[in-house]
Amino acid sequence: MSAELLERARAGDREAFTALVEPHHRELHVHCYRMLGSVQDAEDVLQDTLLAAWLGLAGFEGRSSVRTWLYRIATNRCLNHLRSAKRQPATTAAAMPVPAPEPTRLGEVPWLQPYPDVLLEELPDRVPGPEARYEAREAISLAFITAVQLLPPNQRAALLMRDVLGYRAKEAAELLDLTEDAVTNALKRARATLDAAQVAGQPTPTDESVEQVLLDRFVTAFSEHDVDGLVALMSDDVWVRMPPLPFEYRGTEAVHRFFTAIHPHWRQSDRLVPVRANGQPAWGAYSRDRGTGIRHLTGLYVLGVDGGRICELTRFETTLAPYFGLPRTLD
Repeated sequence: MSAELLERARAGDREAFTALVEPHHRELHVHCYRMLGSVQDAEDVLQDTLLAAWLGLAGFEGRSSVRTWLYRIATNRCLNHLRSAKRQPATTAAAMPVPAPEPTRLGEVPWLQPYPDVLLEELPDRVPGPEARYEAREAISLAFITAVQLLPPNQRAALLMRDVLGYRAKEAAELLDLTEDAVTNALKRARATLDAAQVAGQPTPTDESVEQVLLDRFVTAFSEHDVDGLVALMSDDVWVRMPPLPFEYRGTEAVHRFFTAIHPHWRQSDRLVPVRANGQPAWGAYSRDRGTGIRHLTGLYVLGVDGGRICELTRFETTLAPYFGLPRTLD
């Protein structure tokens, strides 16, 4: 931290303040995303965080680093958002483009959004603290983010502070305005929940050349609307999800029924444009308008791969298309 920058910022120099907080901007955005599961909510809360930091700069005594101070503000703003937000949009089967088969279950995280890898590339190359169980980039998978969203707010914050950022129990307690015992208990419960959700470990690694063959076969099966070929690439316990629609399908039989049911609508998709989200392979899907011949972006698909098989397929709406560099239309 530059003492000169801090003094200039305290004196009202906005450029100095920007220089002071800019090195932490991207990692704070990712932290807010982990807390909230939504890129758009993360942006809103981060802006609120920076405003609060600017207005409260006179009260910063320098007993911690600027980075830790900003994490404290950001985490508390996220907690306030979680406690005040109504995050369960009403969605029914009528929202499906075609009648859907009975789902395996209704998902509990309809607000989930994907995080563009191009933004992850801007993360500073920092080593997590000594208490971290996850590498910072590893704790961005859709499985991890989804599981974290199911934790109560304090458990969520404790897990991210301790196991992702690597703060010690005493430091995390100070950041969250809790006792060490409260943080330890919250962390214990959070870990148990993630263990039950089977996201505590990393997926079985897949050789890059093997994975590329799998992805090529996925693109072919998807583009040719080959239900059998698509399902053949999946693990027996595969999940198919489509937030903000709550329907979730588990297992190849349920997934086969789903893709068979939506086949009349699905067959309109005739092009996939590769991108990456949450450290995972992803594609923007385009459907051709029969009248104009123009292809329109209809969804963003993100794959989870484990041991050379597709273990998750998540379809998102097109809201975040600009973040992925995906045009709305293609000739």
